[in-house]
Amino acid sequence: MTTTTVTSADGTKIAYDRAGTGPALVLIDGACCYRHFGPQVPLAAVLATDFTVYTYDRRGRGESTDTLPYSVQREVEDIEAVIQEAGGSAFLYGHSSGALLAAQSHRLSVPKMVLFEPPVGDGGFASFPPEFVTQLGALVDEGKRGDAVEMFNRAIGVPDEVMDGMMRPVWPALEALAHTLLYDCAIVAATDFDVVRSVQAETLVLSSHTTGADMAARSAAVAENLPNGTHRALAGEWHGVAPEDLAKVLIEFYQG
Repeated sequence: MTTTTVTSADGTKIAYDRAGTGPALVLIDGACCYRHFGPQVPLAAVLATDFTVYTYDRRGRGESTDTLPYSVQREVEDIEAVIQEAGGSAFLYGHSSGALLAAQSHRLSVPKMVLFEPPVGDGGFASFPPEFVTQLGALVDEGKRGDAVEMFNRAIGVPDEVMDGMMRPVWPALEALAHTLLYDCAIVAATDFDVVRSVQAETLVLSSHTTGADMAARSAAVAENLPNGTHRALAGEWHGVAPEDLAKVLIEFYQG
């Protein structure tokens, strides 16, 4: 595995890893994750048998730098920089807010993309009222990063048993990413069905049965609004699927 950086359009240094051989595939994390922490880590290892897999730290996370003011377009430019490193064209896989970033990248050279539970639509998972964002930002500014992480995860409906597990071994890593939760809020606010309808690439939208009927319905609605979209619901856990099972579906779709 090779670790290096690429410079985005605004000068931000984006750290990434490259592993495997085959067609280029860029994995885009959701909230509270970076390239060495989160569900993409085991997934990348499985996919590297069939693809050249690029995992990267979204700006402000891990070893990537950051440039203010934040904008969603700058995150799209980060993806574009990684795709250029990959040879100018790549498949995309985005998880949660990372799926929204994949959709926002529809003008890039992306032959196919997979969106896992993209939080598009009204209510519940995709709802961040202005007062919520203001309060979240205040907690970060006051150094109450743990409170900010808990507030965000409670708001998106993370089950109590999952929260209990997060609050022990991984909590310091989550606190380090607290400021980027505001970026995820901005991405949700910027991504509506008009953006979805702009995606011309063949797109597979996935959801986990365990996340719940609301998310499955939202994922199906995203697929219905895509010009070339389909939806599949998979057996899995809350907001996730076992990497081996997920990789089989991705390989079938990208290679089909």
